[in-house]
Amino acid sequence: MTTTLRPIEPLQRAADGALSRHYHVCVNGRPVGAIHLATHALFGPKVAQIRDLRIEEADRRRGRGTVAALAAEEVARGWGCRRIEITVPADAAALRFGTALGYVERNRGMEKPLGDVAPELPAGSRGRPMTPAEYGPWLAYNKAHYAQSWIDRGVAEDEAWTKAERDHAHLLPHGVATENMLLSVLEHEGTRVGTLWLALTEDMAYVYDVEADERFRGRGHGRSLMLLAERQALDAGKEVLRLNVFAGNTPAERLYESLGYVPVRYFLYKNLL
Repeated sequence: MTTTLRPIEPLQRAADGALSRHYHVCVNGRPVGAIHLATHALFGPKVAQIRDLRIEEADRRRGRGTVAALAAEEVARGWGCRRIEITVPADAAALRFGTALGYVERNRGMEKPLGDVAPELPAGSRGRPMTPAEYGPWLAYNKAHYAQSWIDRGVAEDEAWTKAERDHAHLLPHGVATENMLLSVLEHEGTRVGTLWLALTEDMAYVYDVEADERFRGRGHGRSLMLLAERQALDAGKEVLRLNVFAGNTPAERLYESLGYVPVRYFLYKNLL
């Protein structure tokens, strides 16, 4: 039996060069699923993204999804893309599917349901708002560190820096005064030891950045910063705290797991040769 992709719409072209197209996944001409392929909204037309891939229950476990994904890669190459990405739920079968096709984990989304009682910070530790004077150096460092994190995981340097500049400008248009963004400094016995960037959305809180200062690492301040994030989220009436962790950041992964965070989705990528 032959598995192919059949377009169900003309190729969609946006003014900025973005491409998008929906396909039926067919076996000998019979539709058995669907796939949506598009260029990446953040990284631009050189990066493709499988936004949706569904195979009907009766046709699963027969390799249909694998062939459809490989066919999508060929389409992406024809579009001039040099990388393709896919997001999968945090279950073993989905992750095996991606890794079997040669995709590599770049980062994962994790979350934790919060209880009713805010955790206490260790004795001598306290959080305070970041000052405008502290914001400038923090922002410069954060953008550089953020861009390098993407570069280290296969993103081209120009794409990574464009993303860093765009994301920070979008999320923090008014610096420390940006609504629903909490920028905090953790102090321990009067000394600054780390920073926290927490966003408050309608239904949850999100940790955009958490970092203990380099000379104070290994002393438990990363855990204190995460406890501060939980306190701030609960004070704002949020029931769930979410975050992102890049693959290979073992200390952060261990910290989050020890605090009760669990993966909810994996972000995978593959370079197209």
